[in-house]
Amino acid sequence: MTSISRRALLGTMGAAALAGTAAAQPAFPTRSIRVVIPFGPGGGTDNLIRILEPFVTRALGQQLVIENRPGAASVVGTEIAARAEPDGYTLVALDSSFVINPGLLPTLPYDPARDFAPITILAYAPVVLLAHPSVPAATLPQLIALAKARPGTLAYASGGNGAPTHLVGEMLKTEAGIDLTHLPYRGTGPAMNDLIAGHVPLGVNGLSASAAHIASGRVRALAVTGDTRADAFPDVPTFKELGLPGVDLYTHWGLLTRAGTPQPVIDRLATAFNEAVLRPDLKQRLNDLGFVPAGAGAARYAETIARETARFTAVIRAANIRPD
Repeated sequence: MTSISRRALLGTMGAAALAGTAAAQPAFPTRSIRVVIPFGPGGGTDNLIRILEPFVTRALGQQLVIENRPGAASVVGTEIAARAEPDGYTLVALDSSFVINPGLLPTLPYDPARDFAPITILAYAPVVLLAHPSVPAATLPQLIALAKARPGTLAYASGGNGAPTHLVGEMLKTEAGIDLTHLPYRGTGPAMNDLIAGHVPLGVNGLSASAAHIASGRVRALAVTGDTRADAFPDVPTFKELGLPGVDLYTHWGLLTRAGTPQPVIDRLATAFNEAVLRPDLKQRLNDLGFVPAGAGAARYAETIARETARFTAVIRAANIRPD
């Protein structure tokens, strides 16, 4: 056999092997995909996924089934994904609670580094300090003056002990030298409901879960985190420009699935969700809700998880924050 014939034979065998491998790799997806949201309805995570759902469903050709499973600072819903089959049919959509909980909770029923495969970062958003209209403070400096005149009498609602919103509240107390009472809720939705009703005077919430209520005048926005003002509310100053640079935290939202899920499946999911969140026709809608679309991919999400876990663990220990 000539060398040319041998090369032709080897090429044919290689092509057949690749075809066999491709045939052995099952198509994905062939059935509906469950997206677990470990928070109640009406929060930033729930809002974001429900906006993206019809576009991702169309791209994948299978229905996204959204399942709200709140509890234990997002641990209940997150554990569901940690125990799922590594096939890409169970996802968990999370905010920054995923990187906060390792420093907050003494034990977790899963290993954040070992049990999950990052898919993508979907979006970022600042955190906003809110006041009920009955509070006699139209600006953050006025609120600080009020809190100093009445120490310990003003309370703020957050999405729960150790939530990003709680951490911003503690940063504000430290930076401004004021005494506020923390009222933790089981999610940002219930916290916002009580703030709107006037049952609590102040709230710290994600801008994405607050935007509609700010626009309607049901709550008053006093300051946002970040280096620049939010596009959706250019009249609301940042903590930094008001002289409180230490009040600095952005919420991020990402998707994870069970570790061991085949990489082609992760790539398919990442492509579908990234294309949805970066759609030009959704940009204004997401911006109006306070989201900054990211579509950053698995590698970026893995880096963010490692960096932010270390950062928040240091903040939690410094503030001596304890779980509920």
